[in-house]
Amino acid sequence: MDFNVRKLASDAGIFFSRAVQFTEEKFGHAERTELDAHFENLLSRADCTKNWTEKIYRQTEVLLQPNPGARIEEFLYEKIDRKVPPRATNGEILGQYMLEAGKEFGADTPYGSTLIKVSDCQRKLGGAEREFLQTSSISFLTPLRNFLEGDWRTISRERRLLENRRLDLDACKARLKKAKAAESKAAAVPDFQETRPRNYVLSASASAAEHELRVAQTEFDRQAKVTRLLVEGIGSTHVNHLRCLREFVEGQVMYYNQCHQYMQELQRELGRTCTDSSAVDSHSSSDPADPSTVLNPPSPLETDALQIEDVQPPASGTRKAKVLFDYKAGDSSELSLRADEVITVYTVPGMDSDWLIGERGNQKGKVPVTYLELLS
Repeated sequence: MDFNVRKLASDAGIFFSRAVQFTEEKFGHAERTELDAHFENLLSRADCTKNWTEKIYRQTEVLLQPNPGARIEEFLYEKIDRKVPPRATNGEILGQYMLEAGKEFGADTPYGSTLIKVSDCQRKLGGAEREFLQTSSISFLTPLRNFLEGDWRTISRERRLLENRRLDLDACKARLKKAKAAESKAAAVPDFQETRPRNYVLSASASAAEHELRVAQTEFDRQAKVTRLLVEGIGSTHVNHLRCLREFVEGQVMYYNQCHQYMQELQRELGRTCTDSSAVDSHSSSDPADPSTVLNPPSPLETDALQIEDVQPPASGTRKAKVLFDYKAGDSSELSLRADEVITVYTVPGMDSDWLIGERGNQKGKVPVTYLELLS
């Protein structure tokens, strides 16, 4: 292998000179060139942006994927430039278990049929979660990672170069200062014949030091300009991250709205199932000797409607309740609700504990307890 000995020696000399300058600065034995206040503020802002971006990125990763083993696996796949294999969400796995259990217990049994209904909702929730994770990774995590692995690495590299140029500049200043001091000291000695060659050497040394200083100053100024332009671009980074943050919030809103909608639909469906079961039980316990009941049995809706109309509020026990969410009546025996309205509610003997009788003016009907906040 061919080595350039002269270049190696030169690089070693430069490294040694920087190390000496850095050490003397740390001990306060050497002066250092300070950057202007505005430049220092830009560098401080860049460091702050990097630190907080890194923390937000790491914690968002934990939020989107709490399993550290899965995060490591995804990281390794990204490093070898391979697509991460699809992974079922926890909701999808739970939904699959519930579906299999419901089929095992029997779809015609109350427990089995309910498991199947809940499993469908869990699969929908898992699918919404999967879509949210994908969109958040693309719209939020990827831009943050691109900044840390791209722009910030460039800024860090140029800042290291700037620091090296500053150390070279200050080392040249120190050498020139020593050469000037030696030249002044030699000039104070009587001008004997034997001292003249030494004076010529000192003068040449000072001239060389001045030339090195001019070159070092030029390189430092050029590198400072490049670094300043890069850190001034942090403002554009903030604008880009702000846009990504808004997209992340919009994705969260859409995801949680979907989950809320799925759960409301499941709750209404389970509520109707309970109502139908209660109506069937009530009908089966009626007097079988009544031929009108056997030949012309009323439908569950008619039975509930007749029951609601005949129900009278108790003398005591009525309460006010605030409606938490909108509710659309499933049949004529129920009362539709509007969020934030206040209605009167009460219960009657033998009524399902998940339901109350609600009144709004002349309107009356069954209302689900989970949609209400009882007021004192």
